This record gives sequence, C-alpha cells and structure tokens, in this order.
Amino acid sequence: MQFGLWLAIGGTALFALKSIFIKLAYAHGVDTTTLLTLRMLLALPFYAVILGWLLRKPQTLKPVPLELLTLLGLGFMGYYLASWLDMEGLQHISAQLERLTLYTYPIMTTLLGWVFLREKITWRIVLALVLTYSGIVLLYAHEAQWNDGNARLGVILVTMAALTFACYVVFSKRLIGKLGSLLFTSIAMLASTLFIFVHFLATHAFADLAVPLPVWGYAVLLSVFSTVLPSFMITEAIARIGAAKTSIVGTVGPVFTILLAVWLLGEPFGWFHLAGMVLVMYGVSLLRK
Repeated sequence: MQFGLWLAIGGTALFALKSIFIKLAYAHGVDTTTLLTLRMLLALPFYAVILGWLLRKPQTLKPVPLELLTLLGLGFMGYYLASWLDMEGLQHISAQLERLTLYTYPIMTTLLGWVFLREKITWRIVLALVLTYSGIVLLYAHEAQWNDGNARLGVILVTMAALTFACYVVFSKRLIGKLGSLLFTSIAMLASTLFIFVHFLATHAFADLAVPLPVWGYAVLLSVFSTVLPSFMITEAIARIGAAKTSIVGTVGPVFTILLAVWLLGEPFGWFHLAGMVLVMYGVSLLRK
C-alpha cells in the first residue's frame, strides 16, 4: 500500500508540472497547436508500443467497431479538445488560475451525471458548486486587475476544457470498465494524436515544427513527465490503493502547481490567491466525503 501511495503522490506531482512546462515553452514564442502537436507526437511511441503489446495478448478484450468509433470520439474530446482549450487558456491567465479552474471538473462531472445518468443532486453538491466557483471568481477578479492579457477569455477557455474533460470522464466509464484502463487510454491517446496532427496540418506548415531547442526540451518534459509517466503511475496507484484514496491524494495537485508557479514563473501570490485556492479545494473535497 505504501508504494501505491507514493505512486499517487508522484503521479500527481508530475501532472502538476504540466502548466509550468507549458508556460516556460510559451516564453519562447511557440503557439498552442504546435506545442500540443510536439507533446502528442513525442508521447505517441509509448502508447503505440503498449497498444501493440496488449493486442498480442490473447486475453485482451478487443473493442468492436462501434466501441472503436466511441473511443475515437472520446479521444477527440478528452485528450485533444480539452487539452487544446486548456493550453490555449494558459496563453491568457496565470498557471495558478488555470489549475484551479481546471480542477473544478469533478463538479461538472457530478452535474453531468445528474443530467444524463439521473444521479442524485444533494445539498453537499450544491454547496461544493457555490464554493468552488466563488473561489474562481475571486481569483479571476483579482487577476483581471493586473493581467495585461485577456483574463476573461483565458478563464472561459479553461472552463470549457474542464467541461469537455468532465464529459469525457462521464461517457468513458463503461468502456474503461469493459476494456481496461491501459487499452482504453492507449487507443484514446493515439486517436487524439491523429486529431491534433490534422489540426496542425490544416493551420500550419510542416516547417513550423522547427521550433527553438528549448521548446523541444519542454515538449519532451511535457510528454514524458507530465503525460506518459503520470498516466501509468496514477493507473497503478488506483490498482494498488483504490480510486478513492488516489483521488484524495490528487487534491494536492493544485497546491503543487501554485507553489511551482510562484517559484519558477515568478507569479504573484497573496491573500486573494490563498482564499481562492481554499474555496476551490474545499468545495471539490466535499464530493469525496
């Protein structure tokens, strides 16, 4: 159990680095689509090898054509569209506000479950909704005073990313349960790579991949340490200590990101940031009780 706990902590910490790597890459002038393309292309071999290994195993349950189409749609939604919206939002807001806004996706997942799956809405969920978005509004109002970019657009984009990822979580549960997380994730990630590459070719020249060397470095860090490794670490943690305990460990993710944003990016941190962080994290924590 102790190893599973360390896997959960390590995976959460690596995921928290994502916003930092993206912000550092943006400082060199790369755009969202190019950076996301580099990230997915560099991660592609890992998922392709895992998919090939799984398909060679006779006990692996293969998806039928309709399930494969559903997987393609979920890959588009969860790993392409949500990622692009989130990374584009980071062009306009701080890593702190982005991470806390994205962190509200469990609230959206619960609301979508109520709408589509007729799951019950309790007063605890309503309170969680009020608290989390009060924290986001507080932090946004403070950041809008000093942010030279379009903070409103950034929050809208990241909120849409959270909603898109929440849809992915709700509609992927059945397939993950049937196919297993490794096979599901590998196919979904490969599908998302196809979508982002098509997006890139439709909006860029192939020569645009010739980015400065530091951008390649951040893309490697982003793909290996904030995509591939944590995805498998979290999966193994769930297998060892369960989804509930892994989810609880995940609550420290925004704290990691905020500390790193202040330390590495020089972002400001004051009472407004602390209050917003506490409201959002406490609100989301109400769903775990």
